[in-house]
Amino acid sequence: MLLQQLAQAGHLPADFLARTLQKLRRHNLVASHRGAVRGYSLARPAQEITLREIFEAIEGPMVFGRCICSSRSSGEGHCCRLHDDWAPIGARLRSVMEETTLAQVASRNSKHG
Repeated sequence: MLLQQLAQAGHLPADFLARTLQKLRRHNLVASHRGAVRGYSLARPAQEITLREIFEAIEGPMVFGRCICSSRSSGEGHCCRLHDDWAPIGARLRSVMEETTLAQVASRNSKHG
């Protein structure tokens, strides 16, 4: 799909989407095509791409290891007063993201209109 088509479909600013797609491309999650058949496509089948890969490509490898109220890693000691509550939630979120594929999410969205 073309960048403008994706931006319109997702109601997103094109420049924001372009930066996001660049991050996904660097992590081999999407492929960009030039020439007569230009645009973006998934680099691998949707059932092989996990949400964890997507979130880490966009937010960085420590997205699930950061403290909720600080940019410090949760391994750097207690970052905030919510640390003890957040750590198990963050670990569970990472697990769910590892188990959930893009194909599963797309399937859910199509069922909910």
